[in-house]
Amino acid sequence: MSNQDFSRDQIRAMRLSYGENGIGQLNADPFVAFAQWLRQAHENPVVVEANAMVLSTFDSDVAITTRSVLLKDISQGGFTFFTNYSSRKAHSIELNPGVSLLFPWYAMERQVSISGIAEKVSPQESQEYFATRPWSSQIGAWASQQSAPLASREELDQRFTGASEKWPEGSLVPCPPHWGGYRVVPMSIEFWQGRYSRMHDRVRYERSNTGADWVIGRYYP
Repeated sequence: MSNQDFSRDQIRAMRLSYGENGIGQLNADPFVAFAQWLRQAHENPVVVEANAMVLSTFDSDVAITTRSVLLKDISQGGFTFFTNYSSRKAHSIELNPGVSLLFPWYAMERQVSISGIAEKVSPQESQEYFATRPWSSQIGAWASQQSAPLASREELDQRFTGASEKWPEGSLVPCPPHWGGYRVVPMSIEFWQGRYSRMHDRVRYERSNTGADWVIGRYYP
């Protein structure tokens, strides 16, 4: 498709008018406020995978990479996801643990953006979660050398078949040593609600100097 198939004017004309509902009184605890918004997104039939979040990492050469991952826990003061520790994202986190998360709930004209520090969860926590995954996902974790070059799709399928033969469905699949979780401990959490005339609502929680409390403020859209 050339750029003539979709003109600049057509792209600029892509515009929705947002609603009247703004951000009311949020809970003083941002984790409670987030959990409430997450539940509302999950219960909205139009939202697909409410726990999907965009993770951005920063390499040592200041290269920024983004991808979607799934939130799997909100506890111990952070947001947890799981991945291959040999992946590109994991290498980036080892170099620079500062990351950002974005929950884009477009259907609800909402988003939550988070900046924080990623740290590995304990092996026990990773193993406990891995045990709850579907068998096929467990096998996939063994089959995939995430982010490594792949010669062909057939190679990946062969690795999956090999792992499934080693651990047939119904058997106990161990957690791979190269697989586990990261918990993102937030330094700031911002709630955004789209509103009419682009007069959006933005409410941000930021760590105080002591790190124990949150400072809450509103910001211009």
